[in-house]
Amino acid sequence: MWIIIGIACFILLIVCVFYILYRRTTSTWPKPERRPAGRRPQPEHWGAEGLYATWIGHSTVLMQIDGIRILTDPVFSRRVGVRILGLTFGPKRHVDPALEPSACTPVDVVLLSHAHMDHLDHPSLRKVISTKTVVVTAEGTSWLVRRHHPLRIHELAPSESVVLECGLEIKAQAVKHWGSRYPWNQHMGYQGYVIRRHAWSVFFAGDTARTDFTSVRKFEPQLALIPIGAYAPYPFENAHCTPEQAWDMFVETQAQRLLPIHHDTFVLSQEPVDEPMRRLLAIASSREQVWDGPHGTTYYARRPIDIQENQTIN
Repeated sequence: MWIIIGIACFILLIVCVFYILYRRTTSTWPKPERRPAGRRPQPEHWGAEGLYATWIGHSTVLMQIDGIRILTDPVFSRRVGVRILGLTFGPKRHVDPALEPSACTPVDVVLLSHAHMDHLDHPSLRKVISTKTVVVTAEGTSWLVRRHHPLRIHELAPSESVVLECGLEIKAQAVKHWGSRYPWNQHMGYQGYVIRRHAWSVFFAGDTARTDFTSVRKFEPQLALIPIGAYAPYPFENAHCTPEQAWDMFVETQAQRLLPIHHDTFVLSQEPVDEPMRRLLAIASSREQVWDGPHGTTYYARRPIDIQENQTIN
């Protein structure tokens, strides 16, 4: 009996210490008001041809390439972080997801860049993965996903690739970040992906600090999904690129369009929530290359050459 009480008290102490440290760390961070997504996509009306892409929030992008539906780093939860005694301790969402998980289904492929809790969220995965979904994830992380019973799990290391039965080719791309879900998970990988099908090519950078992406240009991507937030204070740049660095990386890929991700969803750092996009647009030499619509804006191109038209459908 006393052993059980002692364990319970120890857990309670850990919770209290974690909460106090978290509050102290974030006391000077922005505290934006909660708001809905700017637009509501309608994937149920998407056709079987062309490229559709909509930013749901943070690093979650719903894409459809010639009828194949892909979801990157699915996170729909109100709060992400460590779950203890039924409570989640971590950042709270200030912009609602542009879609509910059920509106994204059926999802053919889920791409997971790494195991951080704002990128690999179990409640969200539970809602979007079915027995027909294929998951591609980073090295050392597949065990986290198996509980959701996807059709197949492909665990890749940087530079490795896989061709799925649906015809998608997925290649893992090295980035500068870190992958541990907990301090003792040092073996977990982290990466971005190049997604190819027919003439289409999309680069998803995941989460990254400044990285040389010149090697991506050989895949001739039409679209690049690159993070732009969580860089302040300065030491955070060891894991997260600035907007200016994001633009430089986009230029290196020679992609035609940039869809900025990893900003204005969770407060993960000190910079104002609207600063990353302002800085990105200020540095962009061609503003029309940046897809800067609010959460939920859907971009569409019927053919790879049509992506230059910046067509939105909602």
